Amino acid sequence: MNSKHLKNQIKEKRTLLCVGLDSCIEMIPEHLKNCEDPVFEFNKQIIDATHKYAIAFKANTAFYEADGCRGWNSLTKTANYIKENYPNLLTIADAKRGDIGNTSKMYAKAFFDNMNFDAITVTPYMGKDTAEPFLEYKDKWVILLALSSNPTAFDLQLIQETGSKEYVFEKVIKYGRWWGNEDNIMYVVGATMAYKLQQIRYIVPNHFLLVPGIGAQGGSLKDVCDFGLNSNYGLIINASRTIIFADKTENFAIRAAEEAEKLQKEMDKILTEFETEQKRKFK
Repeated sequence: MNSKHLKNQIKEKRTLLCVGLDSCIEMIPEHLKNCEDPVFEFNKQIIDATHKYAIAFKANTAFYEADGCRGWNSLTKTANYIKENYPNLLTIADAKRGDIGNTSKMYAKAFFDNMNFDAITVTPYMGKDTAEPFLEYKDKWVILLALSSNPTAFDLQLIQETGSKEYVFEKVIKYGRWWGNEDNIMYVVGATMAYKLQQIRYIVPNHFLLVPGIGAQGGSLKDVCDFGLNSNYGLIINASRTIIFADKTENFAIRAAEEAEKLQKEMDKILTEFETEQKRKFK
C-alpha cells in the first residue's frame, strides 16, 4: 500500500479520517461485556459502521497489551477482520516501538508477519537501527514519532542544538527522509502542533503525516489542513474517543458512524476548497 494508493483513497472517499481503536475494555458498552471477546465485538461493530468515512484504522496497542493474551488475540482478530473485509483501508499498529537489532526484527515480525498490519509507529531515539528491520518489508510503512502534542514534548523534541536553529524534531524528520522514502516513511505530528507544519512541509513536502489530537485533545482540523495538505493530500487525521465512545448504549455503532460522517463532511469541504485553490494556482 503506497502513497499513490492512499492519495486515490482520499480522492475517491473525500476523507482524511483515521478511526482510532483505543478500545479500553472498561469503556465499551456494558451489553457487550458478556460476549466471548467483548473488545473484538466492539471493534467489529465500530469498523463496520465507520469504514465508509475513513481511509485508515489505528489500533493503540497499549489497550490490548494491558489485557495480556486475551488482548493480543483481540488485536490480531481486529487486524485480520479489517484486511479480510476492507482491504483498501490502511491498518496502523500504534505501538511506538523503539528498540534495535534482533529485538526490533521480532517486533517487525509480530506486527507485519503475524498480524499483517500495514504500518507501525516507531520511536526513533536510538537512530536508524530502530527503523531498519521494519523498512525491510515491502509495501509496509514506518511512522516515525516526530512532534507530539503532550505538554512535555518541549523537554526533548523542541530542544535546539547549541549553535544551531534546528530542533530535535526537525532532525528526526530529516533522518527519516534519508532512511526511507515517500512510500515507506510517515511522521507523527500532533494536531496541537499545527503551527509547526509549515516548517515540517519545508523539509518533507511530499510525505504523509499521521496527525492525532483533533477532537478530545483540542487540535484544529482546519489549522492542520491549512498548513499540512500537499499535492498528495499527505494527511491521515486520527480521531479516537470522539468517535468510538460517542455513545455507550446499544446504539454506540450508529452514533460512532454519525460522528465519523460529521468529520468526513468537514474534510470533504476542506478538500474541495483545497483542490479549487490548487487548480487556480496552477492554471
